[in-house]
Amino acid sequence: MADEFKFSWAYLGDVKLGRENLGENMPVFVYRLFEYTMREAISNRFGNEVSVDLLRDAGRIAGSNLYEHFLSDIKDESECLAAFQKLLADTKIGILRIESIDDDGRIVVTVSEDLDCSGLPVTGETVCFYDEGFIAGVLTGLYKKEYTAEEIDCWAKGDRVCRFIAKVKDPE
Repeated sequence: MADEFKFSWAYLGDVKLGRENLGENMPVFVYRLFEYTMREAISNRFGNEVSVDLLRDAGRIAGSNLYEHFLSDIKDESECLAAFQKLLADTKIGILRIESIDDDGRIVVTVSEDLDCSGLPVTGETVCFYDEGFIAGVLTGLYKKEYTAEEIDCWAKGDRVCRFIAKVKDPE
């Protein structure tokens, strides 16, 4: 990958300086408009499977960078997970709840009021592919093992929360 396209936290800029009148907040529909039109554009050009994979990859990059920027100095697992929950709530991404953590590294989390899908029409399918990568990216940073996450419940499937099963990625 060319270095000029590698994500840097500096790309986010100084929003307070650049948006002194409008501020940092924007409606959820603007985020979703970007995400779902980007998914359609990628799908139209490369197919749905590629669009899903790219959203997961982007989520993983975001989650990894968020971990490094906000959470990496917290060495205690419980404190780090609590800080992650607080960060998601404070930034209005969603309300994260840890349902279980198994000895084998399997983690089940729910996200209610999820930025990606809460309030969407029911289609019978999961849609939070970006979130899958995002959660996996944060957990990979925290546990220093590569994680994957799969959404099993979603607002778009008719559920009231998104539920993800995260686990250590199988070696290939």
